[in-house]
Amino acid sequence: MDFSLTEEQIAIQEGVRKTLEPFTDDYWLEHDRTGEFPHEFYQAMAEGGWLGITMPTEYGGSGLGVTEAALMMHEVAKNGGMSSASAIHINLFGPHPIVVYGTDEQKKRWIPDLVEGKAKACFGVTEPDAGLNTTGIKTRAEKTVSGDFVVNGQKIWTSTGQVADKVMLLTRTTPKEEGKKATDGMTLFYTDFKSDHIEVREIEKMGRKCVDSNQVFYDNLPVSKEDMIGEEGKGFYYLLDSLNPERVLIAMEATGIAKDALRRASTYARERVVFDRPIGMNQGIQHPLAECWCEIEAAYLMAMQAATLYDNGEPCGPFANAAKYLAASVGFKTATQAVMTHGGMGYAKEFHVERLFRESIVGRIAPVSEQLILSNIAERVLDLPKSY
Repeated sequence: MDFSLTEEQIAIQEGVRKTLEPFTDDYWLEHDRTGEFPHEFYQAMAEGGWLGITMPTEYGGSGLGVTEAALMMHEVAKNGGMSSASAIHINLFGPHPIVVYGTDEQKKRWIPDLVEGKAKACFGVTEPDAGLNTTGIKTRAEKTVSGDFVVNGQKIWTSTGQVADKVMLLTRTTPKEEGKKATDGMTLFYTDFKSDHIEVREIEKMGRKCVDSNQVFYDNLPVSKEDMIGEEGKGFYYLLDSLNPERVLIAMEATGIAKDALRRASTYARERVVFDRPIGMNQGIQHPLAECWCEIEAAYLMAMQAATLYDNGEPCGPFANAAKYLAASVGFKTATQAVMTHGGMGYAKEFHVERLFRESIVGRIAPVSEQLILSNIAERVLDLPKSY
């Protein structure tokens, strides 16, 4: 088994690092203070061709796999934490249903703008009363006489809603009780987000301030039938195709944050002198950081295995879930240890580890909880009875 990267993959890492050079710690600290979306970063990633890394070449993308996207996002997270990763994350997994199930006309109409950074998209799936139980969504798309739709309902935790032009929106076109399965009757749209029929309320949150999260209210939003992806009532199944890639990307982002936190902690431990010796000489400092390194590398390898399986067309669900679980855990653990290594200065914004600490917990919560991952692995891998 060859664990080495290809020349192309190494070139991707180097190219992304070069693109990221202007975006220093001060850039991300300032955006964490102001909450302003990192437009300059977003545009630089677009101009570098990185937003279209997984998009088909005929629509301006690079046509590469999840492995290459994962390596890219790993570098992005090492630079700006979850703030930088979340600013472009949806461009990599969000449009996947368009690529797989969209018509040629839809692909021509939508994908180039995403690749070039002319359009920013958000994701409208989660609802206040449904949470992770996606089959329980209530946002409804009613068909009109013309065959178009009118959408009413609400979504929550819609990221980038303050700056988005488009939304990937999951709705019910058939009531849950009328379907053969709870997963039937949901329809997916990709439509304009700027509308008098949409109210966007920002949610104040713990971290990742420059990438907004919102509660969104849809009030008689007109949606053209031309904006429906695939068949009516099949939307849930279209989303499933993007779940494993997203888990891989989240895992690689979490390990990126972990590596950045570990680098900062190790540097501080070498340079900080207390009682006439660097604190890094103390095993009480050394061992927790060394333990983090071991766990980071294990999570990284699990994520790369999941990405490789996906790109080879092989089943990867348990590995993608495990990668997300392990990486999110060690990301939070390492960021916490970085704060503790800095001692009192870990509480100061100028050392940046407190920001990584705040941002690292996102991976443990979203897009799927640790408990659901463990339940899924218990059921699908260990053949244990379903617990929920």
